[in-house]
Amino acid sequence: VVIANVDGAFFAFGNECPHVEGPLVEGEFQGETVTCPWHASIFNVKTGEVLEEPAEDPIPTYEARVEGDEIQVRKS
Repeated sequence: VVIANVDGAFFAFGNECPHVEGPLVEGEFQGETVTCPWHASIFNVKTGEVLEEPAEDPIPTYEARVEGDEIQVRKS
């Protein structure tokens, strides 16, 4: 699971690109998006939506919240 800080709000999503399992944690983060470092698929980190192919399937997203000094993630 990767946690992204978007303007002070935290979002959690799966680390593997659904295209060929590239490590999204190593991708480029810009605003609400992450770009896969292997084949440049782009995803919205809030919704998991594919914004740019070659990936066709969205990434899983998870509820994230801050409790004290911890970021907690709820996996479904």
